[in-house]
Amino acid sequence: MNKPLRRIAIFCGLLVLTLLIRDNWLQYVKADSLKTDGDNRRVTIARYSTPRGDIIVDGNPITGSTETSKTGLNDLKYKRTYKNGAMWSPVTGYASQAFGANQLESIDDGILTGTDDRLFFRNTLDMVTGKPKQGGNVVTTLNAAAQKAAYDGLKARGKGAAVAIDPSTGKILALASYPSYDPSSFSGASDKDAEAWKKLQKKYDPNDPTLNRALRETYPPGSTFKVVTAAAALENGLYHSADEKTQSPLPWIMPGTTTPLKNEGNIPCENATMRVALQYSCNSVFGKIGSDLGNDKMLAEAKKFGFDKEQFTPIRSNSSVFSGDMNHAETALSSIGQFNTAATPLQMAMVASAVANDGKLMKPYMVDKLQSSNLDTVAQTDPQELSRPLSSNNAQVLQSMMETVVKQGTGKNAQIPGVTVGGKTGTAQHGVANSKNPYAWFLSYAKLPDGSSPVAVAVVVEDDQANRDDISGGGLAAPIAKSVMEAVINSKK
Repeated sequence: MNKPLRRIAIFCGLLVLTLLIRDNWLQYVKADSLKTDGDNRRVTIARYSTPRGDIIVDGNPITGSTETSKTGLNDLKYKRTYKNGAMWSPVTGYASQAFGANQLESIDDGILTGTDDRLFFRNTLDMVTGKPKQGGNVVTTLNAAAQKAAYDGLKARGKGAAVAIDPSTGKILALASYPSYDPSSFSGASDKDAEAWKKLQKKYDPNDPTLNRALRETYPPGSTFKVVTAAAALENGLYHSADEKTQSPLPWIMPGTTTPLKNEGNIPCENATMRVALQYSCNSVFGKIGSDLGNDKMLAEAKKFGFDKEQFTPIRSNSSVFSGDMNHAETALSSIGQFNTAATPLQMAMVASAVANDGKLMKPYMVDKLQSSNLDTVAQTDPQELSRPLSSNNAQVLQSMMETVVKQGTGKNAQIPGVTVGGKTGTAQHGVANSKNPYAWFLSYAKLPDGSSPVAVAVVVEDDQANRDDISGGGLAAPIAKSVMEAVINSKK
């Protein structure tokens, strides 16, 4: 071969090698990024070319798919539909041709669209038999009756959130937020969908209906946090029983200040037992307990309950907050759910759940299993212990205190005939200098005659229209918690 031909051959060989390198780079190195690239229209078209799998509650789908109208330039064949979409949107999230997806619709998108690697065998069989690719299902832990009770109760009050958990497993039975939105209203890509999406944004609706208040809003928990403070007192040996008198003078001046920590009304808080203090919700008793224990011990106990850490259910929940580096007065205020303390409704349901489960906190979750299109189980969620905030004995002491709150104290509206209910009310300050209507809280659990506790609940109500003097956890939030607990109990009969 002469020299010019050799050079041409080498040059052509280099070109072929370059093409091979480029081809492999695109197929193996860049495949994932190209697959998820927002400008890759082919991926989007494929995603909506077949119906999505469903999200399942109590064996029934709460989602569906329908063919998109052929008008306009939309080349996406199917769009998502929802049954009782506003009630379920805090769980499902949305899947929109124009605005993407979030929550379970996003987290389990691969299963629902049939593109998840775990469906490879199923998809291969379908390809061989000529069946079109089908999405799998997401089977939730939710209880439809409990969800309806929570949603209807919140809707009647105007704004708030509720979470119910099975204490023995961590299964989320209800997760409601109000105001809410119907994901069906913007699941397509038309001008009508765009207008519906726009109206839901906080800029145009100050009630912020797309906010998942159960997971993404942190509220001052008010007196419901006294359950955590009582647990800290028992776990650290400051007091050993519910009926031991505390060293709680009246007035009690917060350390380093000249300010007394006041109680609401003329209630028997001087040297009260923890049972009486929880029954009447004595600020002075629990504030002094927090101050006596100190910031480090209070923070350690709060963290055992899940504070200061995001939770994944698998939907992410905001971290609840109990601060470090506080002085004794700040620790006192934080120990009664004020100052910097803030909690999601999920977090406070976890507190009630741990107490009900004899001190064992189970990791909360809302997806029971993932299924292929032929209903084979692809993945199963097993209950997992998260922590032990209390010993079994101390949990039972705290149960007896919370049960007194419902039998004789501020939580009487949560009483259920034939069922033992433990609870704690809370009215949390809201706005600068408490200028806005306070938040009404209630956390509780139900115990059946056989000793089992099938449900723990936390409810927070933001009632802007209520008379300020009428706002209380026992008056506004406890009846909602009661209806949720009854729904779970009745569903087990």
